[in-house]
Amino acid sequence: MKQWTKMAAGLGLLLAMPWAQGEEAPGCIEVTVGGYKTPDYNCLSRQMGNDPEAATAAQRAQEAMNVPVNERAPNSVGLATPAATGVRMGNTFGTSVKPQRPPVPANTSPLPK
Repeated sequence: MKQWTKMAAGLGLLLAMPWAQGEEAPGCIEVTVGGYKTPDYNCLSRQMGNDPEAATAAQRAQEAMNVPVNERAPNSVGLATPAATGVRMGNTFGTSVKPQRPPVPANTSPLPK
């Protein structure tokens, strides 16, 4: 009789298996191998992917990346800007082709001679 009840319980569990869906653990497991922690990036990605506004944020990011070249800032395209050139040239900007350099320091050493 015990065998029949065990078989019936096992059959019941086997039939209920397709409908049973376990919830994933809310926390991600970190594994330490050789002293280095390795997080489960798939789990972290799933946790971060639950944002309902993620699709609109991704669309905005894609639109920001597709700005035409003629509308981009000059420094993002690699062109020199007047401000950057002025900083590089110093007070000689617009008056000389040689950049401003500080005077050569006198050869003073803190060590006694």
